[in-house]
Amino acid sequence: MDFEIPSGQLIALLGPSGGGKSTTLNLISGLLQPTSGDVLFGRENVTKQDALQRGVGMVFQNYALYPHMTVLENIMFPMKMAKMPKAKRRQKAIDLAKLVRVESQISKKPAALSGGQQQRVAIARALAKEPNLLLLDEPLSNLDARLRVEMRQEIRRIQQETGVTTIFVTHDQSEAMHIADQIMVLNDGVIQQFAPAQTLYTDPTNQFVASFIGEPALNLIPAQTLADALPAVFGQAAKSVQTLGIRPEAFALQPTDDPFLQARVEVVQEQHFGREQQVQLRLNDQLLEVTDLGPVLALNRPLMTYIKLPYLYGFDERGKRIYPHFNEVPAYDE
Repeated sequence: MDFEIPSGQLIALLGPSGGGKSTTLNLISGLLQPTSGDVLFGRENVTKQDALQRGVGMVFQNYALYPHMTVLENIMFPMKMAKMPKAKRRQKAIDLAKLVRVESQISKKPAALSGGQQQRVAIARALAKEPNLLLLDEPLSNLDARLRVEMRQEIRRIQQETGVTTIFVTHDQSEAMHIADQIMVLNDGVIQQFAPAQTLYTDPTNQFVASFIGEPALNLIPAQTLADALPAVFGQAAKSVQTLGIRPEAFALQPTDDPFLQARVEVVQEQHFGREQQVQLRLNDQLLEVTDLGPVLALNRPLMTYIKLPYLYGFDERGKRIYPHFNEVPAYDE
């Protein structure tokens, strides 16, 4: 594994359970030692240093606040260990409480706080060390859905206000895509792609990234489903395409400004979830989940649709992306 985290950015480590996210974070923090290779902070080799020497701040899934201390005492504790004068550490703790918006709770103990408030205190305590790096390991997973959305916005705000380089571990793609400047997608301990969220969505380098990023999920079908159209889309590389990925928003009822190919389908099912529309189409015996198709006239009737080619991906037998010949192939390291 070889990567560089840009200074001052918020980076998400994203992937399934067991993909290597927390291990990577622990290698960066100094809680784990690499079997070989080096960890550098800027030009300083910190491979042999522990977490304290590296000057990192960490917030875990379990916030681990000291239950017998008040909020203010929890935030002051790292500064007390660093032997900062009492008046100075108190004022700095109050400033941090304001930053994370718990200034009205500073006299309470952790048991009296909500989960979101406890998380804010844990972030303030981590920032009290003035860390070189702030590391967050699944910090939102214990919160309910509405609070998770609120807190990811707060983490983004705090990171932008402090400018501290932050690495955020999550298995939730929506969290990563909303919060991060760039996302490192990991699977089986291997970096699949490291790029901004929109690049991961529109230009994935392999089948794993294309399938992992996006909701509803990418439709995967055998290449022979559209065998006649493949040479026109992929040129000479068409024979290597084993699997096709089709984004749910790829289908339209009218020709579009994007390059497209025509496909006759049947509408099997149509559902509405508030403003969202999901349609199930049958394309040559393959069922596809489609969004934003527009008004559907009748079920189980043939219908001509147009598949926008930028939302159609080809993959070889190993899952490597095969690019359409109408696109300039981007630089990609094997």
